Order: sequence, then structure tokens, then C-alpha cells
Amino acid sequence: MTSNAQWLKSSYSQNSGGNCLECRHDSHHIDLRDTQHRHLGHLTVPCSEWAAFLHALRTHEL
Repeated sequence: MTSNAQWLKSSYSQNSGGNCLECRHDSHHIDLRDTQHRHLGHLTVPCSEWAAFLHALRTHEL
């Protein structure tokens, strides 16, 4: 992952400090992190695995 890729905050996040997720991506990987705990690092997954996870959520397979 390119370290200068821009982190994007979830559109579901609010300014009240609730549960927030940030992500950044390139053509091969997705990085995810907790906005409130950035210092704990991030999770990196291949784009294909992230797409499969989202598909499973949308089709209620999980």
C-alpha cells in the first residue's frame, strides 16, 4: 500500500465520536482502521477478499 494514499472516512460516521471506520485503497489492497484508535494500526486485505466479504454481507450469507 502506498503510504501517501488518502484515508477516507465512512459516510455513516458522525461528528459525535461514534463508531467510525476509515479506509484507503490501491488497485490490489484495502486498508481499514478505527478512526478513534488510529495508533493501533490498520488491517490490510486483498480487494478480491474485501469484495467477497461485502457480497456475503449483502446477501445475508454471514
